[in-house]
Amino acid sequence: MKEQKLIEMMNKLDKLDNIMKEVINEMMKIRSLSVGTLEALKRMKGYDKAIEQLKEDAEKEKEKAKEENK
Repeated sequence: MKEQKLIEMMNKLDKLDNIMKEVINEMMKIRSLSVGTLEALKRMKGYDKAIEQLKEDAEKEKEKAKEENK
């Protein structure tokens, strides 16, 4: 390969590396935001009741999907 082509490939790899670092940083920020939101929700009044309702709804959806697949 020509030297110029190798330099271009190296530059592209450097750019990809930088992009991946940014993606990882954004994912960490989103994770932190999600954890914070969940902790805030857990402290709200009625959280346990809402969780139970969500479990019941998920179970109903599961049964409905089973019946449709028969």
